[in-house]
Amino acid sequence: MAEPEHTPDGHFVIIKGRRWRATDPEIPPEPAARLRSLLMAARRDVGAALRAQDADAERDARARVHLAKTALGERGTPWWEQTADQRRQRWQDGLDALGDRDG
Repeated sequence: MAEPEHTPDGHFVIIKGRRWRATDPEIPPEPAARLRSLLMAARRDVGAALRAQDADAERDARARVHLAKTALGERGTPWWEQTADQRRQRWQDGLDALGDRDG
């Protein structure tokens, strides 16, 4: 899969003409991959909950999507405005909140 286009400052990616906040590039590869895996699992769970018309499961899955995207730096305080320690704490807290002890 090709790398998406980034804005010159690297803060955003351009996908289908729309600007989205880029993942924090300072997250080490292993935790970043784990967070992306947890994000995709949560997104699949949103779809399953919608198909099942299960509002509680949908709410839980969307909360996990939010946690993963925040941990990746795609939501919340912009990663480029955080110190290295704050950035590290953000993704570690995200893994903990998502129940990932191996990350």
